[in-house]
Order: sequence, then C-alpha cells, then structure tokens
Amino acid sequence: MTVKKSRRAKGEATIDEVAGLAGVSIKTVSRVLNREPNVRAATQQRVLKAVKALDYLPNLSARGLAGRRSHMVGLVYNNPSPNYLFHVLSGLLEACRESGYGLAMHLCSPDEPDLVRSATDFARQSRVDGLILIPPVGDVPALLTALEDMALPFVRLSPMDGRPGLGVAINERHAATRVVEYLLELGHRRIGFVMGDPGHGASMARYLGYCDGLERAGLALEPELVVDGRFTFESGRSAGEYFVGMSAMPTAVFASNDEMAAGVLQVAHERGVDIPQQLSIVGFDDTPVSREVWPAMTTVHQPISHMSKQATLMLLDAIKDNGTATKVPKAQLQIFDAPLVKRDTTAAPSAGKRRAAAIRRA
Repeated sequence: MTVKKSRRAKGEATIDEVAGLAGVSIKTVSRVLNREPNVRAATQQRVLKAVKALDYLPNLSARGLAGRRSHMVGLVYNNPSPNYLFHVLSGLLEACRESGYGLAMHLCSPDEPDLVRSATDFARQSRVDGLILIPPVGDVPALLTALEDMALPFVRLSPMDGRPGLGVAINERHAATRVVEYLLELGHRRIGFVMGDPGHGASMARYLGYCDGLERAGLALEPELVVDGRFTFESGRSAGEYFVGMSAMPTAVFASNDEMAAGVLQVAHERGVDIPQQLSIVGFDDTPVSREVWPAMTTVHQPISHMSKQATLMLLDAIKDNGTATKVPKAQLQIFDAPLVKRDTTAAPSAGKRRAAAIRRA
C-alpha cells in the first residue's frame, strides 16, 4: 500500500479516501472503526494501515449522532508515579488511535469526600462511552456501584478487591514472593522491605507476598525491616536513609516500586555503600528508571502499556456489546505474567554479611 505525500492538514482526509486506499467499501471502514464483529483480520489491518497513512481523523460528532455514542473514553486516575501513568497512557492512546476513539482524563483522589460525584459528573459532562479506572481509584466501592447504576461500562487496571467486573492485572502477591525467594536463593536472610502507598491495594498485596516468602523459608518477620513508603522517589530516599543508618544494615532491600528502589540506591551511593556487594536492591514494575540508574536495577516486569491497551480494547468491546448502554458487561479478569528481571543490583551477600546475619539469628 502506498500513498502520495499531501500538503493537507492532518484530519482532512475523507472516509472515501480511506476506503479507496484500503480497497474496501465505506461501510467496511465504518465497521472497522466501530470495532464491529465479523470483519476479517486482513481487512481490518488494511483499513487501519490506510487510516494511519492518510492521518485520517473520524468525525466524532457525526458518529456520535448516528450511533448515540460520543466515541470518547475517559480515564479516571490518581497515581503518584509519573512513570506508571506514562505507560498507562501509552497503551491506552494506542488502542484509542487504532479504534478511532478520543480520550478525556480526570484527576481525582480516592480520599476526597465527593469522589463519586466528581467522577460521575466528569463522565456525564464529557459524554464518555465508558471509563478506564487505574489504582487506587478503581478500588473505591462506592464509585463502582455508582457507575454500575449508570450502566456505564468500565474496566479496572489491577483491581485488588475481588469484585466481579472487567479488569486486567498481574498476580502482585505471587510476584513479590518470587522476589524474596530469589534473594533467599542468593543467600540473603536479612531482607528489608519498603511499603507503597497504604491506600493502594497493590501495596498490601506486595507486602503479603514479601511475608509469604519469608514464611516459606521459615524466617520470622522482623518489623524493624519494614518501612512505610508512598510509591515516590522521596519516600525511597527516606527508607534508604533508615536502612543504611541501621546498626545491622540488611543485606538486601526490596522496594514496592522502581522509584522507591531508585531512592534507596541513590542514598546507598551517597553513603559509600557498594551495590550489590554490600547491599542488593530490587524494585517492582520495570519502568524506564530501572534501566536508567546505575547499576541497572533488578525488578519485576509489569507489562503496564500492554495491560492498559488490552483494558481499553476490552472497554471498547463492552461499549459495542452494550449498544445503548442498558446492561453491565459480564465479569472478566485477564491476568498477565510478571517475570523477575535480573540485572546488576543483586548478588550474593559478602561472607562478612552472611556471618553477621547468622550471629544475629542465633
């Protein structure tokens, strides 16, 4: 498929031109953009390729009048990690672009007293056809009930409450347990842990996974090795100051996300602690910061962009199935793998550290 260079502004291509370039009818182009069923994969790919080549922008207003839809989806979020939000948006926008949908965003806090009103007003005023909810907003029961009462489709990223509904997630607890098992395999016995935001369901799941790993190895939980964090670099630095300042520093630290792990790492560098010979550090999420720090960080890979894209496609399917939005879609939770990525911030503890840990346990 080839297309001549054009001087026209983006969005001036017509649906007729898309149909002509793809070699299909206008109706077929419309069916692809509306994600209707029974369109062959090869045909769908030709249409999407033509849309991209021509920089075609659908007339959302006309489509909304014709189908009683706005062809807009909404993102309701509150997350302190810019890296996490960036990856969420990457996958979400890719799915919207491929499907001819627009995106509206709404920032709110799960702690604000009028959260439900704020989010539902946003949905009505923006006339979105459905919502993507990212943690911790997606774990607020009153909001979920209100959206169900509105018969507005929604999909949650990383839901933690076990409530039926559409969502995508990883097994947070299992992934955290695997981190502890890996550190134990290296010979670590004194492992510090940095909690995430207490209002975030993933924070508790990762903490429980940490506890599971210790319990399976027959090791007692040492409360002084568990430090509060907020999923921020600054809270990671605070944790690092605490651990490095201990009279018996742990031989490894597992932080609940990469940004906090990076904070611990920076403090270790400043205090002259050798990484990983004197202190191993593990993060969680595999965001760019884990690859940009030195040494490169061992972490858990959470496919955030892929998860958010899949969540958006699930939402668009639910919107299509709902028709005039008179029913709530059936429950479906898709679980993604979250492998451990071993890099350069982890190693076996030095002999001196192992002896000190053994003496402490005795």
